[in-house]
Amino acid sequence: MATKPPTGDPVQDAPQVDGVKHAAAGLPAVAHTLRIAQQQMGVRRTAQTLLKVNQKDGFDCPGCAWPEGDKRHAAEFCENGAKAVAEEATLRRVTPEFFAAHPVADLGTRSGYWLGQQGRITHPVYLPEGADRYEPVSWERAFEIIAQELTALSSPDEALFYTSGRTSNEAAFLLQLFAREFGTNNLPDCSNMCHESSGSALTETIGIGKGSVSLEDLHQADLIIVAGQNPGTNHPRMLSALEQAKAAGAKIISVNPLPEAGLERFKNPQTARGMLKGAALTDLFLQIRIGGDQALFRLLNKMIIEADGALDTAFIAEHTHGYEEFAQAAREADWEGTLTATGLDREAIEQALAMVLASERTIVCWAMGLTQHKHSVPTIREVVNFLLLRGNIGRPGAGVCPVRGHSNVQGDRTMGIFERPSPAFLDALDQEFGITSPRHHGYDVVRSIQALRDGDAKVFFAMGGNFVGATPDTAVTEAAMRRARLTVHVSTKLNRSHAVTGTHALILPTLGRTDKDVQTGGKQFVTVEDSMGMVHSSRGNLTPASPHLLSEPAIVARLARAVLGPASTTPWEDFEKDYGTIRDRISRVVPGFEDFNARVARPGGFALPHAPRDERRFPTATGKANFTAAPVEHPEVPEGRLLLQTLRSHDQYNTTVYGLDDRYRGIKGGRRIVMVNPEDARALGLADGSYTDLVSEWKDGVERRAPGFRVVHYPTARGCAAAYYPETNVLVPLDSTADTSNTPASKSVVVRFETA
Repeated sequence: MATKPPTGDPVQDAPQVDGVKHAAAGLPAVAHTLRIAQQQMGVRRTAQTLLKVNQKDGFDCPGCAWPEGDKRHAAEFCENGAKAVAEEATLRRVTPEFFAAHPVADLGTRSGYWLGQQGRITHPVYLPEGADRYEPVSWERAFEIIAQELTALSSPDEALFYTSGRTSNEAAFLLQLFAREFGTNNLPDCSNMCHESSGSALTETIGIGKGSVSLEDLHQADLIIVAGQNPGTNHPRMLSALEQAKAAGAKIISVNPLPEAGLERFKNPQTARGMLKGAALTDLFLQIRIGGDQALFRLLNKMIIEADGALDTAFIAEHTHGYEEFAQAAREADWEGTLTATGLDREAIEQALAMVLASERTIVCWAMGLTQHKHSVPTIREVVNFLLLRGNIGRPGAGVCPVRGHSNVQGDRTMGIFERPSPAFLDALDQEFGITSPRHHGYDVVRSIQALRDGDAKVFFAMGGNFVGATPDTAVTEAAMRRARLTVHVSTKLNRSHAVTGTHALILPTLGRTDKDVQTGGKQFVTVEDSMGMVHSSRGNLTPASPHLLSEPAIVARLARAVLGPASTTPWEDFEKDYGTIRDRISRVVPGFEDFNARVARPGGFALPHAPRDERRFPTATGKANFTAAPVEHPEVPEGRLLLQTLRSHDQYNTTVYGLDDRYRGIKGGRRIVMVNPEDARALGLADGSYTDLVSEWKDGVERRAPGFRVVHYPTARGCAAAYYPETNVLVPLDSTADTSNTPASKSVVVRFETA
């Protein structure tokens, strides 16, 4: 049966360290999944819930955005997906009595793990100005409070409307519609912190800021390069696709500063052979220094250009622009500079080149390891250059594959959650609803924090997520949030953001993916878009955690009515009653969603159009795919310092911490650890098991310190270190961002180590 939540925070001061694992999944994953599910849901509810995850008649996993094939396994979920479902479908409850017993100051002392373990929030609660704890509030009064603050602003641009990637298409469309009818494009979202660099680079080079491959393309590829990504923890179902590709003869190159168990060997728990032996995945591991990827791909591109017959000259001539300028820049790449930037040896790079030249169909997959650096956008442009040289975009088994993290982060952007919307989108929105959307750009995540800090924003409204826990420069962000007049969080569970409030604050509890959604128009479903542009329905099957919850679309619709009043001609009440009416409007505003209701009713949904993939048409400024020739960059690290990347543990999804272990890396019972190469550790006098403070160094001269981290000697790339976020977000300067995308540079933080 389900267990009660912890009453006190577990001690995390002395994590244990065992050996690094060399295979992912298998029997340990099954056992851990069942244990967590039973603790949160009990046996009966576990079966009732997990058998509906990612099924055509079930609900979309609230975890990652990896797609499902047409043929589904009965257990179409991974270990971390099951943890995400268990956390949402938990039988634990956070009631008004809980808030009465726990002042906000007490919540502020608790770990994110403890907060998340308390369970589902059952009632809307309000923290009045000057009060020390949340108290119950009616929905009507909650919307009245928000309306009073919003309508009192001197400008709509003093309001911020943040969106988490869990938000459905329907709710996201309504939120951006409300924000723009209210008068602002301040629509920061979690994509600003992750794949904004991918979108920026891909939009410029191929004309659309999304990946160009399908699941079937992965199965057909000759070569798959996985760069800056740890699918074994962050996208475990991707391992099944890699296993299938390997069985069909594909080769895999992994490019990463850390060895990761999931890319070494995958023990597929859905087959007997997988459980016993597993499949080796990586053929070549390039253990690159943090931030060296652009230099690697630039040198590979030089060697492709110089290899006889390696170029797809017909594709380059017909479909690309800027080749000669790029080729001239590529020819300037040299071995010495590349080996310094990458930390690789010449033999490994030449081996990678041989595999590239032997492949007719190549895919490059990547995640945060490429997107969270100052030079992330030119790095991803260089990946595009690499694929264009051999015609590897717009044909089966080839293309770009940015692997999105949260389950509908891509769909939210498609629905218009963007601070810099295109004029065409706004024109269509205005025509459909008879409004006049603002044309000036709004704030992204970093600029939202700066606006709060500087007093230029006064109301913060979050549709899901853990903004304070996810964002950089923790001390600056929390001080900025406390300057707000009102903070509002639409949430299913507690997190750090609920303890860092404005002058007054609201928590609005909402339905989760697993919950049945019944409105006056009948039972409803929502839709999501996966990482490969497939749109499908999601239907919860559980009785909601409380009768006092509202769905996300209902919350936005009621908020809009309270704020905009009778002057708005938008049918907000109809939208709340029947989500099909929302989809009808989406079909007339968003390209690719024509006849939305009919198409999404088909089992498995439908694929959105993708011009580069579907017809080798590139909707860029030149009308072709663009080669680019940016200068090659890599992080410079002073003597006696290391370059730190922040990352997740295996018991974690984004900022949600499910447990205190990192099984594949051999860490147990704690999170304040820093992984350092043994040779670097010896040079710096850092004994394995010793404790140290991490202090980041940035050009502003401000000291940012994360105290009390246990040193773990670990096989990272030389000169590099790694530690978990959100504990190390305090080290990431707010102004340290990627050029063009403004994404926080959380993967390249210069740190020094200070011991007592």
